[in-house]
Amino acid sequence: MLLAITNIANASSVDSLRAFVRETQTARAHFEQTVLDRNGRNTSQASGVMAFSRPGKFRWTYDKPYAQLIVGDGSKLWIYDKDLNQVTVRKLDEALGSSPAALLAGNNEIERFFNLSDVGSRDGLEWLEAAPKSSDTLFAAVRMGFSGAVLKQMELKDSFGQTTIIRFDKLERNPKLPADQFKFAPPKGADVIGE
Repeated sequence: MLLAITNIANASSVDSLRAFVRETQTARAHFEQTVLDRNGRNTSQASGVMAFSRPGKFRWTYDKPYAQLIVGDGSKLWIYDKDLNQVTVRKLDEALGSSPAALLAGNNEIERFFNLSDVGSRDGLEWLEAAPKSSDTLFAAVRMGFSGAVLKQMELKDSFGQTTIIRFDKLERNPKLPADQFKFAPPKGADVIGE
């Protein structure tokens, strides 16, 4: 009987992710991001807004402490650092693959790229861990915290022992998003690095 109860509990966060992916084609939210070093010390904080449209289109706008824009337009990944007036561009499929962005904005084949497991309840959320199947990724594991079918938080552990915590606020599921939100053209005079 204990095994049956454990199996029901174990299914909850993984099922929440599957439902989120299946039922959420677009989303937008405010976010706060905190980076902790391997000793748990806060090394940086940032905030902004994000939006995605499946598959492969997303926009992360960092407002504080510095302006940065990350856009996936369906074929390319653009990273624009306003202070440096520099744009980095890569093929999206190479950049997305088993990255945390693939969990949100990728296609519905999450389990092709990640091993999913329930890791229990904490801070009022049901947590799952998504471990990349590929070793060619910057992240060792991604944890996602759900309240029902609503994504509230992500925790990204990188290969350097740092943890990036992203808390989502006012997450809207399936809003109408303008198509031009996922387009990017380098500003005039910007240095463009990459493809």
